[in-house]
This record gives sequence, C-alpha cells and structure tokens, in this order.
Amino acid sequence: MPLLQQNKEYTTDDIYALPDGQRAELIDGQMYMMAPPTRKHQQILGALYRKIADYIDKKSGSCEVDIAPFAVFLNADDKNYVEPDISVICDTDKLTDKGCTGAPDWIIEIVSSGSRRMDYYTKLFKYRTAGVREYWIVDPEKNRITVYSFESDDTAEYTFLEAVKAGIYDDLEIDFSSIDI
Repeated sequence: MPLLQQNKEYTTDDIYALPDGQRAELIDGQMYMMAPPTRKHQQILGALYRKIADYIDKKSGSCEVDIAPFAVFLNADDKNYVEPDISVICDTDKLTDKGCTGAPDWIIEIVSSGSRRMDYYTKLFKYRTAGVREYWIVDPEKNRITVYSFESDDTAEYTFLEAVKAGIYDDLEIDFSSIDI
C-alpha cells in the first residue's frame, strides 16, 4: 500500500473524495492506497465470514460481523479510517449507517503482498491502542495465522492445518484445514 504525500495530514473527507472504485485507509492522518484483493484473498475472506456469521446466527448472538469494504472509524475521529477484511462488533451502539465508530471487538486481516507491512506493524499497533480485543493476521503465503489477544497480552501462531480458537467466544474454533483454497 503506497503512502501518499507524507507531509500532508489527510482526513476522512479526503477518503470520501476519492474517485469511485479507489480505496484507501487513513491512519493518524496518513493515507494509504489499497490494491484490489486477489481471488485467493476473497476465497479465504468468504469462508471465514461464513463460519463466523453462521456461529453468531446459531447462537442468536448480538455481535455483528462485517466484511470489507466496511468503514471503521478507529478512535472516533476524522484521522483514522480503516477497512478491515473482517470486523466483529459486539457493542451495537458503535454501529451507524456509515460503519463502526470506535474499535471492533475482533478484527481479521488477510495479508497480501502489498499489505504485509501495514498488517504486521502499522495496523497491529493501531488496533492495539484503539481498543480492539483480538486481532488475527491470516497470511496465506506463509501458511500462518497469528492471533493477538490484546486483553490477555497473548500471541499465538497456527498453520492452515490447525483449528484456531476465537478468544472473544467460549466455543468458536475455525478449522483452517477445512477452508478450501
């Protein structure tokens, strides 16, 4: 994701002024352009979304799961706007017609070659400080899922052959070996 002019501070108004079809994220006033996702990325995204949404529906849960492009206004300001691949929001008061104002409970990012640095460093720090409870980095190229539980300050790594337990739920495990990619 290339960074635009580094000496300029951008706002969400600049995001909404982008031409149709062009996507970007805003972190601390810096705008990062987004490349279109690959087919493999979308397949993983769809499979994870289905598993999480089915779980919430089965449990008659109050949390909502949304997929990109879905606006998340971290810190509830005009300097931070991200579109996580998957956002799970359990405090429905944070939800508006524009997206989520504040930190989702659980965020999943699926790494692509253009997003690697953003997902592993910039967003990791931003999500932690914004109040996200759990952050998963799904990296198909490295066959790795890294799970950050910010509440307990734990980090765990898994492969695509393992089941990964969601920390915000007592009984949700996602078996990555069952994801057909």
